[in-house]
Amino acid sequence: MIKVFIGYDSNETVAYHVLSHTILKYSSQPVSITPIVKNHLTNIYNRERTDIESTDFSFTRFLVPYLCGYQGWAIFIDCDMLFTTDISELWNLRDDAYSLMCVKHEYLPSDDKKFLGSTQTKYEKKNWSSVMLFNNSECQALTPEVVASQTGLYLHQFKWLASEALIGSISPEWNFLVGESKSESLPKLIHYTLGGPYFASYQDCQFSDNWRSEYKDMISAAKG
Repeated sequence: MIKVFIGYDSNETVAYHVLSHTILKYSSQPVSITPIVKNHLTNIYNRERTDIESTDFSFTRFLVPYLCGYQGWAIFIDCDMLFTTDISELWNLRDDAYSLMCVKHEYLPSDDKKFLGSTQTKYEKKNWSSVMLFNNSECQALTPEVVASQTGLYLHQFKWLASEALIGSISPEWNFLVGESKSESLPKLIHYTLGGPYFASYQDCQFSDNWRSEYKDMISAAKG
């Protein structure tokens, strides 16, 4: 069973559902999909949201190992994404030599603002945490107390790991940043990090037609 956790924010509800649709559509293996909804976690997490958090799941993503009982592997994905291929290809990249695996982007965001006018925070390892493969047993430093109290940089820059050597690298095609990355072929996982086609200001962004096509496929119904 492929365990997938998706960051959920009510401002991007449609994005969550289209992403889930593409996971189920293309997967060749059984998948469990869990939305990380902040309001569902009040018994373990009560951190107040601040201006530096562009979404409700900015920090709650780091609760995935705890939610898995620190066992097995799990994938975390931001909701503003779109699979174009089988998620099992990503799942099969798991390597027990690492505590966590991700795309190691090397860039600084080109804009100071992103969707809905939220602040575009710039820091080292930006967007590394938007797609993560957690080796849960090796991430026991991520307790609810740590996630609720530590700084954003501590969490997103993986300072809770004993060494950066524990961070495995994944190919950039598994976290293509629309408006920031370049690719001559269709990425395997498209990330509308600045804003997706479901926002008026980003209706014509790169790969917007792919998103609309999957949206239409999701809402279609067989005619009896």
